Amino acid sequence: MGPGTDVWPQCASLDNRYPRECMPAMMEEEDPEDLDNVNQEKSTKPPRNGPPPVRHSISEALLVDTSNLRLNQSAPQSPQDKSSPFSPAFRSGSCSEIGPKPYMEDEFICIDDLQEHLNAKSVRSLAGAFYGVFDGHGGVDAASFTKRNILEFIVEDSNFPNGVKKAVKNAFVKADHALADADTSSLDNSSGTTALTVLILGKNMIIANAGDSRAVLGKRGRAIELSIDHKPSCTSEKNRIEKLGGVIYDGYLDGQLSVARALGDWHMKGPKGSDGPLSAEPELKEVTLTEDDEFLIIACDGLWDVMSSQYAVTIVRKELMVHNDPGKCSKELVSEALKRNSCDNLTVVVVCFSSEPPPKIEIPRSYKRRTISVEGLDVLKGVLHHV
Repeated sequence: MGPGTDVWPQCASLDNRYPRECMPAMMEEEDPEDLDNVNQEKSTKPPRNGPPPVRHSISEALLVDTSNLRLNQSAPQSPQDKSSPFSPAFRSGSCSEIGPKPYMEDEFICIDDLQEHLNAKSVRSLAGAFYGVFDGHGGVDAASFTKRNILEFIVEDSNFPNGVKKAVKNAFVKADHALADADTSSLDNSSGTTALTVLILGKNMIIANAGDSRAVLGKRGRAIELSIDHKPSCTSEKNRIEKLGGVIYDGYLDGQLSVARALGDWHMKGPKGSDGPLSAEPELKEVTLTEDDEFLIIACDGLWDVMSSQYAVTIVRKELMVHNDPGKCSKELVSEALKRNSCDNLTVVVVCFSSEPPPKIEIPRSYKRRTISVEGLDVLKGVLHHV
C-alpha cells in the first residue's frame, strides 16, 4: 500500500484513498442555490465503457403512529428538549456505485427497525434504527467484515443498552482486534476500512466515526455536520500522529494512507492495545432529535470530495419536497458527484425522520417603515435638481 501503487488512470493513489483537505465541522460557505457553480478542479473523469453498475435500495419502517402529528412552525426547539412530543419515523434509501475505480470497496448497512432486526429484549423498550457506511482500502475484506459484525458487537457488549456510547466504542475496538486475529487464508488483515455508524434509540442518536466518511444533519434546510473528517492534515489528528511517532508525507500517514483513523491495516499498526499513529478509536457525537431535524445524510468521501455538506442538504430537501423518496435522493447525490468528476467509489445513505416531506420554508415579510432624515432629503433634492 505504498504511494502510487495500483493507480487508476487519471486518479492517482485511489486504492490508498483519494486525498483532500480536512474540512472542519461547520457549514461551508457555498451558495446552495447556484447549481451551475460547480468546482471543476478535479481531474477529468476517466472514461468508462457503458454505464457503471448501480445498487440502490429504499426501505421504510414507521415505528410510531404519525397520523395525528402536526408540524410545529414556531421557533426551533433546543436539541436537548426531551419533553418534545416529536417521535421519529425512520425511512431510508441508499445508492452505491463503483465510480471510475476498478474495484468496489464500499459497504453500507440500513436497518430501519432495530427491534425487528434483532428480535432482542434489550431494545424492545425503545424504537430504534441503525445505519453505517464503510469505505474499504487495500481490498474489501475489512469493510465487509465490519459491516457484518459491528452491530452484533455493540448489542452484545456488557454496557449495552445502559451505556450505549461505551458499547459503541468497545465495538469498534473489538472489530479492529478481530481483523488482526482473522485467519489470513480467508481474510486479508492488511486491508482496512473507515467506519461511520449511526445508532438511534428513541430520539437519541449516536454517531460514531473513524475515518473520513461524514454524517450531515438536515435541519430546516441547514446543514449540521455531525462528524469530523479524520485526515492526517487535520490539526488535531496531525498533533496526535506526531506525538505518537508517526509522520505525514504529502498528506499521507507514513506516506501510505490518506486517513488518520481506520479499522484493520494491521501492517501499519503495532501490537494490539498499543497507541499507534493509525487509530481505530471512533469519535462520538450524541444528538437528541427534534421535529426540526428532517433527515440525515451519511456518505463515504467519494461524495464529500466534490460536494459541500450544505449543497448536499439542499439537493436532498428539494428532492424530498418533490417525491419524498430517500432512495431517489441518494441516487441523485451519486449522479451529481459523478458529474463533478468524483474519482472514488460512491456510497450514500439518506435517512428521513418523518413520513411526511419537508415543509416549505416561509420567510416572513418585513413591515419596517423606511424613513429618510431631513438632511438626507435636502441632499436628494439637490441631486435631483442638477439632473
